[in-house]
Amino acid sequence: MSKLNCIFLLFPFLLFSQNKEGYWDNVRTTNETINLSAGKRTIIKSTELPDGTTEAVFRISLLDDNQKLASSLVSLLKSIPDPTGISQGSAGAVYLLSTFSGDDKCKYAIFTNEKDALLYQTTGETKNACFVQNTPVNKEAKLLTENSSCISNNSKYLWIGFESDNWFMKQKIVFELVPWVNEKLSRGWTVAAKKNVLDEVKKLEIVSSIKSKNEFAGTMLDLISKKVTYKEFKNLFPEEKQKMYSDLTFVALKETKEDKVLSDLNRKKIAELFNSGKKAEAIAMLESIVSSASASALDYNLLGRCYISTFQYEKALKTLKNAEKIDSTDLSIKLNLAHAFILTDDFKKAKEIHKKFENQNISADVSWQQQTKNDFSDFEKQGIRNKYFSKILKLFK
Repeated sequence: MSKLNCIFLLFPFLLFSQNKEGYWDNVRTTNETINLSAGKRTIIKSTELPDGTTEAVFRISLLDDNQKLASSLVSLLKSIPDPTGISQGSAGAVYLLSTFSGDDKCKYAIFTNEKDALLYQTTGETKNACFVQNTPVNKEAKLLTENSSCISNNSKYLWIGFESDNWFMKQKIVFELVPWVNEKLSRGWTVAAKKNVLDEVKKLEIVSSIKSKNEFAGTMLDLISKKVTYKEFKNLFPEEKQKMYSDLTFVALKETKEDKVLSDLNRKKIAELFNSGKKAEAIAMLESIVSSASASALDYNLLGRCYISTFQYEKALKTLKNAEKIDSTDLSIKLNLAHAFILTDDFKKAKEIHKKFENQNISADVSWQQQTKNDFSDFEKQGIRNKYFSKILKLFK
């Protein structure tokens, strides 16, 4: 028998679709060379398959010292523009061949766990193999698709077992495997991962106020999956995850047109910022809102009150006049407008407003007079003092 050894090649036509949904990962390839004694079995372990692997091409070559491959499997695959594999469509055909092939033949089997692979090495048992070639061949290569249990079981490694069909000579085995990675799936957003995030989103407090709950949850999932990989998401600290939910909630509400919920949430955040001492940040957020076409009288009123609290009285007066134009029936706007007149030294106009509404209620359970007293007390605590405060209070006696 000659010293030529068997070469497994990617010989048949392989059909590939042309798209840009993934790539051949030429970094995480497997390229192993081993020597197999005559009539023996051995196993090798692949490089870790990257997240998002949906296919893998492998080639097995058994050579003597005088033989060489035409080129590496990675080099050959690089010549195929944006293939996703035979399982996802077809467009074109490529021959991947070797320069030489020997006369000897070998068997091989692929496993998804080491235990079964070791059993194969000692006994030749292939019952639990995900792929078996029991007929000795001298050249062959295969495409493993996501329909194969070798790929679909989400195994991170493959174990490849070889059995020599040469009972006289050693065989030099060159094994190459290149994974095809779906870029979207490589981010780890499997069905189970998505369900996990959707369950978390639906437990957010704000969801109870939203009409289109499923649409909102789906939008949040889309935003999160674009921002981080699932692995990054899982590794976030609770505080980091809460901030991400908080930040993306505003975007999701806007995209799902939940305007009322968005407005309420904005006001809540503004109040939190203002009360925590971040007054400039709160005002900037409000100014951005009132500059939009969707601003309400309530937004203008809140901005006017913030201007008063930061001693910007002229701005407060102008803003509150705009609020009154939008809603002339809201007495909280009327009262803040009266405050703005006082603080800009226009006691006469402030007095007119107070005399007109002094016997009405600001809300169902708070009177105009009580709210005025509360506001003046708050102003004093903030360092806002004015000679007309006492005069206004005397009007109520």
